Amino acid sequence: MYIVIVGGGKVGYYLAKQLLAEGHEVLIIEKDRKKEEALIAELGEISLRGDGTETWVMQKAGLSRAEIVIAVTGDDEDNLMICQMAKNKFAIKRTIARINNPKNEHIFRLLGIDTTVSTTDLILAQIEREIPAHSLVHLMTLREAGAAIVEARVPDDSPAVGMELRELNLPEDFVMPLIIRNGKGIIPNAGTVLNSGDEVVAVTTLENENRLVQVLNGNR
Repeated sequence: MYIVIVGGGKVGYYLAKQLLAEGHEVLIIEKDRKKEEALIAELGEISLRGDGTETWVMQKAGLSRAEIVIAVTGDDEDNLMICQMAKNKFAIKRTIARINNPKNEHIFRLLGIDTTVSTTDLILAQIEREIPAHSLVHLMTLREAGAAIVEARVPDDSPAVGMELRELNLPEDFVMPLIIRNGKGIIPNAGTVLNSGDEVVAVTTLENENRLVQVLNGNR
């Protein structure tokens, strides 16, 4: 199956890596030179440098023979435009769009995008496993309630490497529902040991939203 991914950031990279491992033919469209060079270095000659919202770039990518187009840029307007062009100009049967702002999901649906994926919803789904449903507050109201979802990467030289979560000396109001390790999600517990490069997702109060970064960098 020929699949075109627009957006060569972390989401596009890990998605392409998995699809290639499953035997699919994949092309990533990425307009940033450095990102495109990194993709080639990691995954081989599977990328095309260009703006995925431009028709000539889509034509060069051979979009007319693609079975699926996936738009995972950091801009919802671009993702919507890419999917609409894929359907209307190239008759792509299935389009998938990343949504960064949950408010936009209804618009994507109305405009015929087949599948939408909200990063926010995915994180909230993981949080639901850790805290009672009645305590779950939608992300759009978190800041109004004085709470925040924070994410931080464990540096290679972090003193937290090799430590269990219970040893991090974080405030009690920290809930850690998710660790992303080597592109895969882990539901941690107090005894989970941190590795360098782990991406830790946490929910806490606004007063302590910088505490995770401080701890991971050794400012305890």
